[in-house]
Amino acid sequence: MKAIELIAPLVIKGTSIKISQELSISKITQDTREVEKGSLFICIVGALQDGHNLVEEAVGKGAALIVASEKVNAAVPVVYVGDTTKAMAILADRFYHQPSQKLRVIGVTGTNGKTTVTHLLDQIFRNHGETTGVIGTMYRRIGDDLFTTKNTTPDSITLQKTLSEMNHAGVTTCSMEVSSHSLVQGRVWGTDFDIAVFTNLSQDHLEYHHTMEEYAHAKELLFSQLGNSYKNSHPKYAILNVDDSVGRSYKNKTAAQIYSYGIEVEADFRALNLKTTNKGTSFTLLFQEKDYPVHMQMIGKFNVSNALAAIATAYASGMELSSIIDSMEKIKGVRGRFEVVQGDQDYTVIVDYAHTPDGLLNVLGAVNEIKKGEVYCIVGCGGDRDRTKRPIMAEVAYTHSDHVIFTSDNPRTEDPQEILNEMVVNLEVGSYQMIKDRRKAIQTAINQATTNDIILIAGKGHEDYQIIGTEKIHFDDVEEVEKAIKLKN
Repeated sequence: MKAIELIAPLVIKGTSIKISQELSISKITQDTREVEKGSLFICIVGALQDGHNLVEEAVGKGAALIVASEKVNAAVPVVYVGDTTKAMAILADRFYHQPSQKLRVIGVTGTNGKTTVTHLLDQIFRNHGETTGVIGTMYRRIGDDLFTTKNTTPDSITLQKTLSEMNHAGVTTCSMEVSSHSLVQGRVWGTDFDIAVFTNLSQDHLEYHHTMEEYAHAKELLFSQLGNSYKNSHPKYAILNVDDSVGRSYKNKTAAQIYSYGIEVEADFRALNLKTTNKGTSFTLLFQEKDYPVHMQMIGKFNVSNALAAIATAYASGMELSSIIDSMEKIKGVRGRFEVVQGDQDYTVIVDYAHTPDGLLNVLGAVNEIKKGEVYCIVGCGGDRDRTKRPIMAEVAYTHSDHVIFTSDNPRTEDPQEILNEMVVNLEVGSYQMIKDRRKAIQTAINQATTNDIILIAGKGHEDYQIIGTEKIHFDDVEEVEKAIKLKN
């Protein structure tokens, strides 16, 4: 793309710059490792590096144009803007030809349930013959091709590039998780969402947002930025969980039309008469004064809420409700979300991603609904993250299980033992087990379990690593369970 055309939308600060009419840009990036001849390099001030200090390196690798917000010395033209993060989003959207405008883009935000809801939606759309894409915690997927991801929601360049690749692959619907960090940091600026979904809000990420009010405001941005136009060809919808007071408060924060869902209070899509077994959950869906029986293979009240979110979103997308329900009943679940580890043991082992107090409470609630024996809970807390939730997590595990083992879960640069000490500070010594080594903790629970017991291993879910220090070491809870069962047998 011609450089003059690319930078045309930017509000340029300072004196005018001279850029050749013939200068073409082959790539845009904020990472010097990705710079090649003909690149536009954007100086982003990050947590570890300030891109303004890397201009010389970028030019040496072939950067032909620099976008900066502070004075830099460069042998190539420099475009000065007030905010390079916003400029990056504008440039990414323009460089990749507004890819989100050619897709149905569904953004899902909330503390818990984002991954489950996006995957439920993805499977519903795929069951209806669509080519789909997913962006989230587990991976980026374009059609059937998987790509690793560093963040739940990628930076604006990676995001727009991914959406562009979805355009080329014939994707019609993209379901993506939208994290609170990404909303505050502007990673989704330029993305034209058609539907925004709110799942719930409970304590998490306070090391970043500091207060629950700031956290709620961060999530709110997805809805307030949803758009103000009412084009018939491009309607916008907000799907809100009204069981959550924060979800109710978002009603006045968006210009979009709203579908509400809930279990406890009146809603457009409401679940009644919930019944849970170890085979799944059934409920009555009340919509527009009509009852629809629903049976799903997923277990628990929290998954009913996730299912309602997906049903309401698919309906807002134009699908027939009966067809949505039929599709929902075929879905088995999502990896690492209440995943039952199959084997010939006479006890049940469940792996789940629950890593917040509310998430753990929800999962243990579902476990207790189906238990016939005793409940074991293996759980830890991540290092370099919200420390205030640690004793709360421990209290939830202790209160809602018969046996609890506290262990390591991505300690990062913190001392694993100190994390555990902070978790159990309010618990009576001797009322729990503390096994720092996660592998030994899993083996211990497997060895102690007897017929009809349920072991819940919480916190990591789909993750196949432990972060110790700054190093990722392979560790998969499901693999460890399978090994432990074989050893016991």
